[in-house]
Amino acid sequence: MVNRLASQVGTSKTPAVDAFVDIDPLDEVTVYSVTLEDDGSPAKDKSYLRLPPPFKPYILRITIDAGTAASKKGVLYTNFPLDGSDFVRSRYHTTNLPQDFSKPFAIDLPVTKAGAFEYFVEHEGTGPDSTSKRTKSRPGYFCVEPILSIPSRTPILAPDLSILPPGQGGNVTKDLINLPLDGLVVQSIIAKWMGTLDEWAPHLDLLRDRGYNMIHFTPLQQRGESGSPYSIFDQMEFDDELFPKGTSKADKNKLLGDWLAKVKKEWGLLGMMDIVLNHTANNSAWLEDHPEAGYNVVNSPHLEAAVELDTALIEFSASLASRGLPTELKTAADLDKIMDVFAKEVYPSLKLYEFYVLDVIGEINTFRAAWVSKVPVATTDYVELAMLPPAEVAKAFAKLCLPDGWSALGGRFGSHIDSTKAVSFVSALLGIAPNKENAEQATTELNKILNEVNLPQYKLYDLDHAAALENTKNRIRYTRLDDHGPKYGPITPQKPLVEALFTRLPKTAKTKVHDPRSLIVANNGWIWDADPLQDFASKDSRTYIRRDLIVWGDCVKLRYGKGPSDNPWLWSHMTKYVEHLAGMFEGFRIDNCHSTPIHVGETLLDAARRVNPNLYVCAELFSGSQELDLHFVCKLGLNSLIREAMNGNDPKDQSSLLYGYGLGKPIGSMDTDCLSERSTITLKGRSFSAKIVPHSGSVPHAFLMDCTHDNESPLSKRTAEDALPTGALVTFARAAVGSNRGFDDLYPHLLDLVNEKRHYEIPKSPNEGIGGIKRLLNHLHTELVLDDGVEGHFFQEGDYITSHRVNPVTHKGYLLVAHTAFHSGSKARGSVAPIRLDGTQVKFIAGATVDIKSTKYRDTDTLLRGLDAEVAPIKDVTATIKKDSAGPYTEIVVPDTFPPGSVLVFATWMDGLTASLDALCESDAKEAFSELDLIDLNPVLFRADGEERDALGGDGVYTVPGMGELKYCGLQGWMPALRHIMAHNDLGHPLCAHLREGAWALDYVHGRMEKQLNDFPRLAKPAAWLKERFDAIKADVPAFLRPKYFAMVINVAYKAARDRAIELCAPTIREGNDFVGALALTSVQMYGKVRSASLVPSEVVPSLAAGLPHFTAGWARTWGRDVFISLRGLFLVTGQFAAAREHILAFSSVLKHGLIPNLLDSGKTPRYNSRDSPWFMLQNIQDYVTMAPNGISLLKDTVKRRFPLDDEWVPFDDKKAYATTSSIADIIQEILQRHASGIHFREYNAGPNLDMQMSDAGFNIDIEVDWKTGIIYGGSAWNCGTWMDKMGESEKAGSKGWPGTPRDGAPVEIIGLLKSTLRWVAELSAKGEFPHKGVEATIDGKKKTVTYKEWGDLIQASFEKHYYVPEDASSDKDYVIDPKHVARRGIYKDVYGTGEGREKADYQLRANFPIAMTVAPELFTPEHALVALKAYDCHLVGPLGVKTLDPADSDYRGYYDNANDSDDFAVAKGRNYHQGPEWVWPIGYFLRAFLIFDTKVGKGKEDVRETYHHIYRILSRHRAFMASDPWAGLPELTNENGQECYDSCRTQAWSSSTILDVLDDISRRS
Repeated sequence: MVNRLASQVGTSKTPAVDAFVDIDPLDEVTVYSVTLEDDGSPAKDKSYLRLPPPFKPYILRITIDAGTAASKKGVLYTNFPLDGSDFVRSRYHTTNLPQDFSKPFAIDLPVTKAGAFEYFVEHEGTGPDSTSKRTKSRPGYFCVEPILSIPSRTPILAPDLSILPPGQGGNVTKDLINLPLDGLVVQSIIAKWMGTLDEWAPHLDLLRDRGYNMIHFTPLQQRGESGSPYSIFDQMEFDDELFPKGTSKADKNKLLGDWLAKVKKEWGLLGMMDIVLNHTANNSAWLEDHPEAGYNVVNSPHLEAAVELDTALIEFSASLASRGLPTELKTAADLDKIMDVFAKEVYPSLKLYEFYVLDVIGEINTFRAAWVSKVPVATTDYVELAMLPPAEVAKAFAKLCLPDGWSALGGRFGSHIDSTKAVSFVSALLGIAPNKENAEQATTELNKILNEVNLPQYKLYDLDHAAALENTKNRIRYTRLDDHGPKYGPITPQKPLVEALFTRLPKTAKTKVHDPRSLIVANNGWIWDADPLQDFASKDSRTYIRRDLIVWGDCVKLRYGKGPSDNPWLWSHMTKYVEHLAGMFEGFRIDNCHSTPIHVGETLLDAARRVNPNLYVCAELFSGSQELDLHFVCKLGLNSLIREAMNGNDPKDQSSLLYGYGLGKPIGSMDTDCLSERSTITLKGRSFSAKIVPHSGSVPHAFLMDCTHDNESPLSKRTAEDALPTGALVTFARAAVGSNRGFDDLYPHLLDLVNEKRHYEIPKSPNEGIGGIKRLLNHLHTELVLDDGVEGHFFQEGDYITSHRVNPVTHKGYLLVAHTAFHSGSKARGSVAPIRLDGTQVKFIAGATVDIKSTKYRDTDTLLRGLDAEVAPIKDVTATIKKDSAGPYTEIVVPDTFPPGSVLVFATWMDGLTASLDALCESDAKEAFSELDLIDLNPVLFRADGEERDALGGDGVYTVPGMGELKYCGLQGWMPALRHIMAHNDLGHPLCAHLREGAWALDYVHGRMEKQLNDFPRLAKPAAWLKERFDAIKADVPAFLRPKYFAMVINVAYKAARDRAIELCAPTIREGNDFVGALALTSVQMYGKVRSASLVPSEVVPSLAAGLPHFTAGWARTWGRDVFISLRGLFLVTGQFAAAREHILAFSSVLKHGLIPNLLDSGKTPRYNSRDSPWFMLQNIQDYVTMAPNGISLLKDTVKRRFPLDDEWVPFDDKKAYATTSSIADIIQEILQRHASGIHFREYNAGPNLDMQMSDAGFNIDIEVDWKTGIIYGGSAWNCGTWMDKMGESEKAGSKGWPGTPRDGAPVEIIGLLKSTLRWVAELSAKGEFPHKGVEATIDGKKKTVTYKEWGDLIQASFEKHYYVPEDASSDKDYVIDPKHVARRGIYKDVYGTGEGREKADYQLRANFPIAMTVAPELFTPEHALVALKAYDCHLVGPLGVKTLDPADSDYRGYYDNANDSDDFAVAKGRNYHQGPEWVWPIGYFLRAFLIFDTKVGKGKEDVRETYHHIYRILSRHRAFMASDPWAGLPELTNENGQECYDSCRTQAWSSSTILDVLDDISRRS
């Protein structure tokens, strides 16, 4: 379908569009779109966007809706280089958002290269006092994945699906391909266990043949004294052991670079290496030149206490023997002895509390000297101190007399009071002036204060003291006694009692130039449950003094500071390090990433990406929080997070892990197929077809490993046999996948990175261990990714996990059945149900079972070897084709011999289901719906239950089990559920379950159209279009895919029907935004044909429903007042002039008593009790004449009158009915004349048969004109002749027959509508376009002609005086005001002339005066009008509607419940319908009035955009509501503050109409 957004949005292009020059114009450009929220922030689930590698350039479109807060003088900032320049993280490019409030605005970012970028919006505030305040949105991030080019490989399977042996299948070719991240198959290698570079070849052969395409190297640099690859001695030089002896540094770089290039070209293996940014080896030579690169007491004085404690522990360890303490721990008692001495003798001797507190004696001495010297005293900052308790006095003293941060750790007694401020403080506290005589009193008081100040510091010291002792004891217990610990043995200088937290640099010629205190530097490590965003060596942390750190004694933590200026040499050194490696490797794995300061990672990765823009970066995070994980991903641009399958605790947990990290999309997904739309874009003057793909937001990409190189093996955590099923299942993940060297060969234990010196054994064949089955699966993993096998399924049953992965278009894929082996014991097959694959063909490829002969280690003195095991192939497993009522299916029965540690692999495909079905479902929809008119589209798109039953005499809306009834019978009825399902791939939704169970819904959709062909013959084509596609689906699609294809067809059909409806509307609608379109579709929703309701009694013609679902058919469908409040927006603005004309003619034909009926009842038994309806009709006639082509001709149109002109009531089929003809001009005149003469009658058939709630007096209708003012009065206390027409109904509450809002007198909106009509007809009459001049009236007992202008002038002269309530009571004398009834000033009365005893009603702030302002703005003093509108905005405007009464009014009741059966007079039976609940339709008139007067005398006078923005800000709520509302409309009303009103119509004609009116007003101004 064509995307209307393309014609609706303005777009901002960038110079990067030059990259699109080389694209074939016939190629389709992909546009990923994301729409920001009201304040310019991305939705929470869209704050991070993963974007694919730009193998072909594509577009990221950031859309901001019109009228949002962000659009008010908004600016989009992004560090994406809009100008085509190089990326600089801190350089933000700006795009000013246009101030065209009628359309959303899209910023198109042409994506041509990889990178990680940020954006945010800054805009002007939207509050009443926020004109100059700028507001910044939450940032959004998008990461463009790198392009990884790699030699392609030949298929692993022969055409007959047999496995090709090494040398025939999986061969590396010379052709390069671009590999998506999901296609990565990585193996971690410890390079020192492969030998020198010259010894690598056989190892590389093995990796290649087993299907790996990337090597992950642990660091290859020179190692420190521990031998750990992660303790790097020199970041700029590679390890000597990789090269021949004597190889120079430069030659090492060249040799390794050449090797890596060769490995990629000849073995098809990319290279990725760990980078270590947080620490360096404890013996790195450069530390002696640059001790400032670490944390030491000189640059980090807060560590001084921790250094002293650390030194004391080292010395204590060396003194154990001399103290008679154990030097080897055998029991817990030994540990207790040692800790007892340390805690009671050593720790107290250190007096570490001195690092926490103030030196009270020293500070008092300083203070005494200042006191007696009579320093000047300032007391203004120290008032009322004597009233404070001691603790509060101490807090005040610390704040005023101690330096900021005084309580942080530093040197002993490191903080000092400001003696001058202290003197002033104590002087004020005691109320004395400083002198020698009172010095003792002052110092005594200060002593109290300082002790109080020190108290929390001592408490802090006590906590740290206890933690340090506890942590020390626990660490010694773990390393010396615990069964799962390393059990270090005797305590020696090499293995002291506890590890040092600090490295002591040697005293050499290099180091002697430095402050000796700088030569003790903090080691790195990790902490349980640490905040990864906090630097645990900073002054804000007490990690080292508490000894919370699990230390890495061979690693010195690097101190970067806040930026390069804090440590220039270190930043330069580490930048060169990452740049060097980025030029050699395709990928980085960031070691210890969660402890990497964000700003460090950002800066260094930016430097690396400048060298290699397509650098792949992954990391293993231990943040303990998905939110923190995402924070690191966004900030650092991490392409993948490492996840591990071995973390699953049982098969269910394992399946969840695989599902969460490796599902991709579920089989049968709908998101891309159904949500994408086709459009065109223009770049550099060239048009391209485009596929618009809404981006649903991303989670971090997974790099899923079966087992990482630094975690326990399957034998240690589960069983050795589980290596096969776990390793196989990982390859079926839609993720980058990987393993560590040794896993495939069944290494029995975690290898020691530091101390292990032996080499990997080179297997005789890649098939040894589980290598054979991994070879197949690794190759299939990459092939599936390259073949777009994006859909998958994981299913767990007992110890079995099944995975199926397919291409959603070709439906080809592979199935894996894995019998996990979490626990040793039984070798039985276990209980597992046959596997059923509907509509799917299956062929067995391979199977295997691993049999561990022995778990004894087989390592030699020189080689690392796997367990003694046999991997036995499973012979052919037959899949049986069966058929039942659901159709054909394949059944797979697991072999009888299939013990834990076994797998089966099958190929799958669907013979009858090809890509042509997708094309069929999407084809020819526009043509199928192209002949429909708007009346046809009503049943196609909508039709509520009551309408359908009325129209068809039977079936109503469709009911979905577990979901309930649809809102509509037409296509819109399906869309709310389908939109949710498509957006979230919620295939577990009840609708999906129902579709899988049968094809009933398919038959219903086209069947209901076929039933209506007699009334709607043009439905034949869309019905046939639907049937053809549904028949194909029923014939070829298995049940599990039926939801997808149903959604595809319904979605395509809905878009075609919707687009056809918009196409038939006026240009304002066609060119408008989605909100305008949605509002316009309300006209299609409400205007339709039913059998029991019509505009005329003689035949069934389409009519406008007031609202749904309550007003669907019969006498209740079409209401005069509702029609004429709705007609302008729904018919005139949308261009449906014929429909507007038909409704005007129909209601004109039933004019009686000078009124039109509120209830039409097809003209059969209309009821005349509405005083405002004729005036809304006359306003609509005026609007028609003004807006419709040749609209003036309407005045000459004639209608046959339903009733005789003498108002006699006759049946509709009486010969007197329709015997008289009048022109519309005569109808207008008759309304005016009858009102001028006075209207007095009793309703026909008055009594309970007409209205069982009304009192007898209420049936009397009286209307008169006061010819002194021109104002029309009418009604009584017993009826309610305006739209606020709720009659009391409760006998229990005594409200029956008592109107809730009589509004007798002169309602403000009627006077405005009257004035508008008089002005208009006066103008027409003056131009000779109206056949009458005025009305005949009896004034002061005399008959006279009153021209329209004269009547209008009377109203003009009297209106403001009678209706305005001045802001200042001193002005009351100029108006008709009774001050005792005034509740709120600066407003306009709701009514003038309410009956005696109820005068309060005149002064109530209600929703109506903007109607008068809109149609007759000339009545209002502009300044007064704007003040009143602001009060209205402040007090009445709610989230969607307008409060029908001022909430400050004692009559206010904001919750409407028509079922309320209480004895509360005010609310029983919903009498408060218009006493507070928030009606939606008045919001349109309010905004139209605001547009008029704010542009005259408000902010809009200087800048109309201010007015527009305020209007669109309010309407943004309606836009959001409609976008998510299943009824696709706006409700009749809500309860207080927008709460749902369950008695309201869910969609109401006039609610949408008046908003279309205001949007039309804005459009006409533009």
